Amino acid sequence: MYPAKPDAAAAPATGIPVGASKWSSGLFDCFDDCGICCLTCWCPCITFGRVAEIVDRGATSCGTSGALYALLAYLTGCQWIYSCTYRSKMRAQFGLPETPCCDCCVHFCCEPCALCQQYKELKARGFEPELGWDINAQRGAGAAMYPPGAQGMGR
Repeated sequence: MYPAKPDAAAAPATGIPVGASKWSSGLFDCFDDCGICCLTCWCPCITFGRVAEIVDRGATSCGTSGALYALLAYLTGCQWIYSCTYRSKMRAQFGLPETPCCDCCVHFCCEPCALCQQYKELKARGFEPELGWDINAQRGAGAAMYPPGAQGMGR
């Protein structure tokens, strides 16, 4: 005989609800880390590339993401559209709230501050973005933050 199915309403919730976690630093706390602040001020493509590589779990490289960011900035000035998608991905992965306003508004109004905040959030969660995804994965950085990757049968 099979055990009775538990009532769906009585089943405990699992996972982290969106917005349950808080950002480790405020949007305008850029100057808390002068090194990353200066890097982002003079070369935001590097900061963005490092953030993108970690958020994408190594699926895209820092160099590729940073170069695309720089190209968009040079040709269109609309690199903030590209970078705001990574803020959205990061918020979804870590259950962060969409504050102080929507992701696109944050990046449009204050791109350097948004990039610094995202970089600092990764550092607060145990990542060293300057080392890249592969080294962070080997070190086990942020292991508790990400669910295991999907596995399939292969040859």
